[in-house]
Amino acid sequence: MKLLRSILFIICLTALLASTAACEQPTQEKGIPKTAARATEIPPAADRETKIPVGAVKITSATDGNPPQVYSADYEKPVPVPGAVNTAGAEDSPFITPDGTTLYFFFTPDVKIPAEKQVLDGVTGIYVSQKVEGQWSKGERVLLQSTGKLALDGCEFVQGDVMWFCTAREGYVGVHWFTAAYKDGKWQDWVNADFNASFKVGELHISQEGSQLYFASDQPGGKGGLDIWVSKKVDDAWQEPGNVAAVNTQDADGWPALRPDGKELWFTRNFGLWRSKSVGGEWQPPELILSPLAGEASLDEAGNVYFVHHFYKDDQMLEADIYVAYKK
Repeated sequence: MKLLRSILFIICLTALLASTAACEQPTQEKGIPKTAARATEIPPAADRETKIPVGAVKITSATDGNPPQVYSADYEKPVPVPGAVNTAGAEDSPFITPDGTTLYFFFTPDVKIPAEKQVLDGVTGIYVSQKVEGQWSKGERVLLQSTGKLALDGCEFVQGDVMWFCTAREGYVGVHWFTAAYKDGKWQDWVNADFNASFKVGELHISQEGSQLYFASDQPGGKGGLDIWVSKKVDDAWQEPGNVAAVNTQDADGWPALRPDGKELWFTRNFGLWRSKSVGGEWQPPELILSPLAGEASLDEAGNVYFVHHFYKDDQMLEADIYVAYKK
């Protein structure tokens, strides 16, 4: 399974930036390429559902040919999150706040549209939904770029009033990590927050006390393909990452997430979600919890697992929804 956002950012790494660079002469400022003039105008913000292709059919649990199953007695059968989050478009990359009341997710209306066009549609990006009386609201766009400038944002992680997100945006070559601050009722003050060259851009998770950073990378020294790595913060500086050998294999092990109390590490492998428990400060051999086509876990303090489920037919991805497996 290729998770939606990863595909988008790989494409966007070249296509989005090429679309602006083709018409502009870059300048340099502190080593970061800057564009001298705008090449393309972004349309006004629109209701995300208006951009879903006409004729798109919403897949439901009843019509899903490969519904996710649970392989642990700890959880109820997974279901789509109740409310208005899911559409016939693609909802992906969920992040649930520890208190279980705020859900962030990535949305794009049509997975068949390339990233260089998605960035112009006025709706692709990060959204936030609130839980009210057990139902999730439709969600509002989280704007993380200056008016009139291009950006494709995703893989969000929120801790308190700080959001980490990866972005391919005008004025920068490639994909970068940024942070934004929540002030006066909105996210603002976004800045480049890259770690170092060995910390690949993608999903990350920082422990609740802020001392450990988990991420996935195919850097040398791993077991093969993507591995889970952890960097520890010492004197306010992230140290050289170490391989979390207890959970990694020669397959792709990625998209890590911690339970808020830090006692469980979840990650995606082979179309499913795996869980490793911490015993005496050591990660134990992981076990498969949810599969197939389940990925990118995020947990609240109650232990409920939010994740993305992709819908496929004839090896083609049609859409994606946010699901939840409630802790018993």
